[in-house]
Amino acid sequence: MCERLDYDFSELEKSNNSFLYEFGSLEAAMRQLDIMWEIKEYLKKRPRATIVNLGCGLDDTGKACDNGLCRVMNVDFPDVISVRKQLIIERCCREKNVACDIKDHSWMDKADGSDGIIFFAAGVFHYFTIYEVKSMVLELSKRFPGGCLVFDSVGKLGLKLMMKTALKNMDISNVKGLFYVNNPKRELNWSKNIRVTSRNYMLGYYDMKSPNIRFSHRLLAWIADRVIKMSINRMDFV
Repeated sequence: MCERLDYDFSELEKSNNSFLYEFGSLEAAMRQLDIMWEIKEYLKKRPRATIVNLGCGLDDTGKACDNGLCRVMNVDFPDVISVRKQLIIERCCREKNVACDIKDHSWMDKADGSDGIIFFAAGVFHYFTIYEVKSMVLELSKRFPGGCLVFDSVGKLGLKLMMKTALKNMDISNVKGLFYVNNPKRELNWSKNIRVTSRNYMLGYYDMKSPNIRFSHRLLAWIADRVIKMSINRMDFV
């Protein structure tokens, strides 16, 4: 896929072997593994459920979790979906791409929750205001009882240390508010119909004691979880 993109990766490749670049790659991989773990757990009970990738970009987590029965729905801006269709083959019967701003709740009309539904947002809600996240969550909880939402978050310190640097690197300047959570179970307790659980992002699912992972990276992972408060949050709609 990278070879088909009209982009010069040479500058990025210069940093391939740096300590922080390696940790950034590890961090991104851990987030996907964590979210895939939650999706697969949900599919054990609802094997024909719909997996909804919010702000999908070119991410293909839905296919990675495919059990042969579930359905996949990818949602993103029209220009993003246009590029996605050029680069990624869409399965005709069990996958569909929906071109829509996810802040516009009309995309929810196209989501089928009759056999269960799990929504996930990887690296997306950081760019929303807390009002926008809360509005979406409450609407999902009304429309899809029995479904759930999984997403990652950082604390206020993480917002200052990580997100503002990321925005600068990506030359993004039009973000109105940045969403952060210091205590997910308390701060995401938005409705009696929502059950909130949360686990550490880097070490909450896997101990990272592989011989290929440096001790210094594990230490940085502990700091990311404990100090920066990186979390994977799950909200079940009951």
